[in-house]
Amino acid sequence: MMHRFSPARIGAGMLLLLALAACGESGEVQAPPPPPVTVAHPVKRTIVDRDEYVGRFVAVDFVEIRARVSGYLEKVHFQDGAIVKAGDLLFTIDRRPFQNALDQARGNLAQAKANLAYTETDLARAEKLVKDKTISEQLYDQRTQAKRTAEASVAANEAAVRQAILDLEFTELKAPVTGRIGDRRVSPGNLVTGGAAGNTTLLATIVSIDPIRLEFTADEGAFLRYTRLAKDGKDAHTRGTATPVELKLLDEADFVHKGTIDFVDNVIDQSSGTIRGRAVFQNPAGLFTPGMFGRVRVPGSPPYDALLVPDAAIGTEQVRKFVLTVDAENIVRPKYIAIGALQGDLRVVKSGLEAGDRVIVNGLMRARAGNKVTPQEEGATVNPPTGAPPKAK
Repeated sequence: MMHRFSPARIGAGMLLLLALAACGESGEVQAPPPPPVTVAHPVKRTIVDRDEYVGRFVAVDFVEIRARVSGYLEKVHFQDGAIVKAGDLLFTIDRRPFQNALDQARGNLAQAKANLAYTETDLARAEKLVKDKTISEQLYDQRTQAKRTAEASVAANEAAVRQAILDLEFTELKAPVTGRIGDRRVSPGNLVTGGAAGNTTLLATIVSIDPIRLEFTADEGAFLRYTRLAKDGKDAHTRGTATPVELKLLDEADFVHKGTIDFVDNVIDQSSGTIRGRAVFQNPAGLFTPGMFGRVRVPGSPPYDALLVPDAAIGTEQVRKFVLTVDAENIVRPKYIAIGALQGDLRVVKSGLEAGDRVIVNGLMRARAGNKVTPQEEGATVNPPTGAPPKAK
């Protein structure tokens, strides 16, 4: 049986034979060139290690508005949730019963003063009569006692008048601090229970806004670092309470708010091994609200010179970190490193890397340890991040 081949198939076969013949004449297939990669030297910069903690805002002043006297609430003088200033009138309790009590106390005082005047005159007459032996010593002593009793009555009634004046003043409840007031808890017309007992009526609450504090907890190891850092800075007596800190909120990308540490607790919590710290921030716009969460960044080391590489250039091998470098012969060599904090897009390298090393920052997928590459120098790795610490001069 005969097979027929078309002219196209015959032509393709001849081309294949010619190609095989050419390969046979050269004797080998030409290898591809080394893959190109981008390399850069580590960035040298003076930095400060920083620790980050999550904290909650608390008001500097938190006041519960409660009445000191009992009575019917007459009027409310504020809008719920408004900013009130210290001394602003908030509530008024019906003043009429307390005005009556004050008038009665003043009447009793006038009566006591009149009685005192009479006993003083009577005693003055008795002093002359006792000298002339007209009255007995006993009668003289009785008139002296009457004068003393009248003086005591005047003093008691004067105290009653002062208390009545205070009770009348207490019918007007004023803001003790400047801050934001909550909603009213009692409407006008209701009976308000006052006094010093624990069952007094809560009328409203006020929280101060500016400044405001953020409380957070640090572990024992961090506390030891901060304490030693404070001693190195001749600041042992304040325990680092003047340390500047930075803050960012939940919806912010950078630490743009500045504050200072103003308090460190005097004991470490035995159950958690942490200690409470507190930072204070200015809050003129009222952005920070008590109860809100924030992330605070605290300096954890003195300034030091460090090498930084792009965080994307760092690889992971089980628990070890490494970067790929290119030696003088353009051979890829891995270097295992110890890393530190992230500074923008750059990662601090604490050990394992030299300033003159050429680190592969682009083309990592084309680089293999022990293979040759074609390195292309990069002028600068990454621009310094916003807010990075300046270099020491």
